[in-house]
Amino acid sequence: MSSARQWNNEAIRIIEADYNRSADTHLIPLPLPGLPGIDIYLKDESSHPTGSLKHRLARSLFLYALANGWLHRHSTVVEASSGSTAISEAYFARLLGLPFVAVMPAGTSPEKIAAIEFQGGRCHLVDDPTQLHAESTRLADALGGHFMDQFTYAERATDWRANNNIAESIFGQMALERHPQPRWLVASAGTGGTSATLGRYVRYRRHATRVACVDPDHSVFYDSYVQNDATLTLACGSRIEGIGRPRVEPSFIPQVIDTMIKVPDVLSIAATRWLAEHLGRRVGGSTGCNLVGVLALAHEMRQHGEVGSIVTLLCDSGERYGHSYYDDGWVAAQNLALAPAIAAIAATALDGAPLPTLPRHTREN
Repeated sequence: MSSARQWNNEAIRIIEADYNRSADTHLIPLPLPGLPGIDIYLKDESSHPTGSLKHRLARSLFLYALANGWLHRHSTVVEASSGSTAISEAYFARLLGLPFVAVMPAGTSPEKIAAIEFQGGRCHLVDDPTQLHAESTRLADALGGHFMDQFTYAERATDWRANNNIAESIFGQMALERHPQPRWLVASAGTGGTSATLGRYVRYRRHATRVACVDPDHSVFYDSYVQNDATLTLACGSRIEGIGRPRVEPSFIPQVIDTMIKVPDVLSIAATRWLAEHLGRRVGGSTGCNLVGVLALAHEMRQHGEVGSIVTLLCDSGERYGHSYYDDGWVAAQNLALAPAIAAIAATALDGAPLPTLPRHTREN
C-alpha cells in the first residue's frame, strides 16, 4: 500500500474516532403557553465540539474529500465561510495536521474570527461577499491546496439515508414523544445542505412530515423558490450570519422543500433575544429566524384546530454575536425597531396572537 493511501486511511480513522467519542445533540422541548396542543422542540446543535450545526457538515465534507482522494498530507484546506463552517473545518484540519484558511466577509464577527484562529486556522477577509467563491478558488490554486466548497458539496457529502444524519437523529429522539412524527421540520438555508437532508430523509422514510425553509432579508433563496429560477442573484449579503446567500447555491434543492417563508431581520433578531431570555442562554440569529417560522406555522395549526409537533434547529451559541444581535448600539445602527418586534414574538408565543403577515410560498413537489 502506498504511503499516500496509508495517510488517507489514517486520516479517515482519526475523523471517525472523533465521531465515536462524541455524543448526540439534545432535543429540547420549548413550552409555549399561547400555542396549546402544539409541541415545539429545538435540536441543540450548539453542543457539538465546535459549537454549531456546521460540525456535522465539516465532518462530512472532510470524509467526502478523503474518500474522493482530494486531500493529501501536504494539502492546505481552503473554505468560503461566514464563520461557523470555518470553525468546524479548522478543527478537523488541525486533527489531521493540515493548515486551514477561511475566506470570509470582512464584516464577520470578531468572536468567530477568534474561534477560527483558536482552532489553528487563518482568516482571509474579503470586502465583497459575492466574491468569496472566486477568491477561495484563486487562493486554493495559489497554495496548491483544496477548496472544500461547502456550498457545492453540502447536499452530496451528507448521507441523507442514515448514518446518524440530523434527520435520523431527530426522528429517533422523537419516538417516545406525544406526537412522535412532526408536522413540520423548520430550517434556514445557508448552503442548503440541511434542508436537502431533511427533505430527502422524510421522503425516503415515507413520513408525512413537511419541511419548511425560512429565509432572511438580503437572501435570494426565497425569490428563487417562488420564481423557480436558480440564476437569480443579489448585490449584498445577509445580516443573519450563517444563513442567506446572494446567489442560489448548488446544494439548495427546492424540490424537497414544501414551503418557504421570508423572515424580516428585525423579527429574526427579536426572536433571538426573546428565546435567549426564555432559555437562559444566548442563541444565534439563524435560530431566531427558525423560531419565527415555527411560530407562524404553529399559529396556523392552532387556527385550523390541529395538534402536533414542530422541530427546528438551535444552530449555534449566541456568545459569538455579542457585538451584533445582543448589542443595542449595533441594532440601532441597523435602523431596526426591536422593541415592538420582541413584543410581537412574545404575544404569539405566550398569548397565541398572530405574527405580522410574512411572505410565504408553497408548491407541490
